[in-house]
Amino acid sequence: MSYGISNFMNKLHGQPDSYDKKSQYKFGRTLGAGTYGIVREADLEGHKVAVKIILKKNVKGNEQMVYDELKMLQRLDHPHIVKFVDWFESRDKYYIVTQLATGGELFDRICDQGKFTEKDASQTIKQVLQAVDYLHDRNIVHRDLKPENLLYLTKEPDSQLVLADFGIAKMLDTPGEVLTTMAGSFGYAAPEVMLKQGHGKAVDMWSLGVITYTLLCGYSPFRSESLADLVDECRSGRIIFHERYWKDVSKDAKEFILSLLQPDPKKRVSSGEALKHRWLEGETASDHDLLPEIRSYMAKAKLKRGIELVKLANRIEQLKMQEEKEEVDETDASDIPANATNAASLAVQNQEKRGVSPGRGLATNDHPEKRSLSKVAKGAIFKEVVLAKVREMKEKEETNKLVADATAAHERRKSFGGQK
Repeated sequence: MSYGISNFMNKLHGQPDSYDKKSQYKFGRTLGAGTYGIVREADLEGHKVAVKIILKKNVKGNEQMVYDELKMLQRLDHPHIVKFVDWFESRDKYYIVTQLATGGELFDRICDQGKFTEKDASQTIKQVLQAVDYLHDRNIVHRDLKPENLLYLTKEPDSQLVLADFGIAKMLDTPGEVLTTMAGSFGYAAPEVMLKQGHGKAVDMWSLGVITYTLLCGYSPFRSESLADLVDECRSGRIIFHERYWKDVSKDAKEFILSLLQPDPKKRVSSGEALKHRWLEGETASDHDLLPEIRSYMAKAKLKRGIELVKLANRIEQLKMQEEKEEVDETDASDIPANATNAASLAVQNQEKRGVSPGRGLATNDHPEKRSLSKVAKGAIFKEVVLAKVREMKEKEETNKLVADATAAHERRKSFGGQK
């Protein structure tokens, strides 16, 4: 069909001019889902890309957030930031096309390696920090830095690490502009965000501090499971480097982390200052292998993957229902997969094959609709979650026993040493 006829048909069906671009894409598997829509893999002239599909109905009255993201993505050009490809729209959807990173997420990739040292960690963090510094120089705050948003472009050993998910990133009108909306992920959000005190570029530095700490020991510096307790823990400024896990990690690494995890954002180092830290040069970083701790961290993360599967499948099903309520003709066929459970399973279980995490770049749904997965589907998924929880509890018991034995041995030594 020629462009002229195609354009005429689009107008006849009430489709925008840019809708003609959709025919260039062959859509594949679902990579993620959130409140506003889904992310799907697609083929464009032989190249794999990621396409975020946003239902216009879900952003009605807030269309500017979509245009802000588009404007931001088009301005970015950095080797450690996922690249914008194109965008188009239909009568009821927006389509944002970006580079598809196929090398896997940061922690998954590390677990596939034979060794990962502190020196490797310093160079990994340096790549992330270079991306953050590029954003901050342009008055952009990412606001959702976390391991799941750090991806490898390809499966090649020397692949670049890229920062993805700009769904809640903000372009500041002035360098000192204060943002007030709640944004970020639990466990990685800075205290000023959780307290709604107003925030800026410093929130990205806090998140980077949490990522660095976790990368070097296999667990988070903050353990609280409730928001109130987490706020208190973060505000205390008490960062503990447990001897068992940190004895072989350099002093420079600890100093670097402490410069980032400052409760007062004014005392936190900027991206430019952090890049000058000598730990990032890698010369003082040790060759201590961090892989055992990271693999332990990923084993515990499997429980979250199971819960994520339930949420994702529910969300895909809800979006499918929303789409079916709209009038959809042959010029704009359904973009939401019918088999929600299968789509969710592929998105979560094929973790190493995808470049986009479930929900990446899309807001989470805090108010799910009443209709959701069938009891059978939920039961099967719940069983997997329970099994994961049992395994985690066993691991925790073993860890607690090791700690108890070590403490008892320490007390015996103290007692012996105190005798004359």
